[in-house]
Amino acid sequence: MRTAATETIVDAHHHVWDLAVRDQEWITGPAMAPIRRGFSLADLAPHARAHGVTATVLVQTVTVPEETPELLALAAGSELVAGVVGWADLTRPGVADTLAALRELPGGRHLVGIRHQVQGDPDPEWLLRADTRRGLAAVADAGLVYDLVVRPDQLPLCAEAAARLPQVTFVLDHLGKPPVASGALAPWASSLRVLASLPNTVCKLSGLVTEADWATWTVADLRPYADTALEAFGPGRLMFGSDWPVCALAASYGQVVDAARALAGELSPAERTQVFAGTARRVYGLPERARAPGGLSSPGPAGPPGPRA
Repeated sequence: MRTAATETIVDAHHHVWDLAVRDQEWITGPAMAPIRRGFSLADLAPHARAHGVTATVLVQTVTVPEETPELLALAAGSELVAGVVGWADLTRPGVADTLAALRELPGGRHLVGIRHQVQGDPDPEWLLRADTRRGLAAVADAGLVYDLVVRPDQLPLCAEAAARLPQVTFVLDHLGKPPVASGALAPWASSLRVLASLPNTVCKLSGLVTEADWATWTVADLRPYADTALEAFGPGRLMFGSDWPVCALAASYGQVVDAARALAGELSPAERTQVFAGTARRVYGLPERARAPGGLSSPGPAGPPGPRA
């Protein structure tokens, strides 16, 4: 097993926001108070350095068109951010032109994917709508992937969408938000396996600590869910993400990294390299900005191809 000191990490899922620029309406209630403030790349940088993170994927948080250009501009000035998953209204005509315009902006080359908050969309069939499917096809045509942020009950819809659109690479965020706090595996596990049976799907080992009991979680609480995802997707279709700063509701950045390392502890060195760097680099088409001792040359076994850009 590679040691923590030499293991290079790509953090495939984190956020930043400035409440002076834009409210984050989803951060409500007393329990969310610890993250109801601004978080910047400068705040993230020391955590990344301390834990061997050499590249990240910055992910959108709100469904407004102004945010994605801002994230791209941040990426353009950052040595850490290698990719941006932004937002675009996939239901509107001209999605291809919108994506092309984003690519022309400062930092536009960092655009690697699109995400919509399906978990909160008022239309329960949003993923399967004809206009959405046209938009998803445009995402694939642009050489981008699509991130899925959904509830467990929406996993069957994700599988149906992925089956209908085999040309689209779907990346499932946070393992589909399993009910870790309750300890239940069904029906989440069976739905996840159905989704994983489709070769154009990938999964992020992220967000588990905030689905557990924030105050008392242990690695043992997370393990059944991580093991299910590893068995279903394999290391070649699983990638680590911190979900910082949302993770701070339940854990420090270091605790999240350490938990992921523990959950991947039985994997071979090559398999760990996939989970902690290779899968994200391949699927999102990220550049090789840094190498651990011995390199990150092996992308691992079969998984969906990266962007075609």
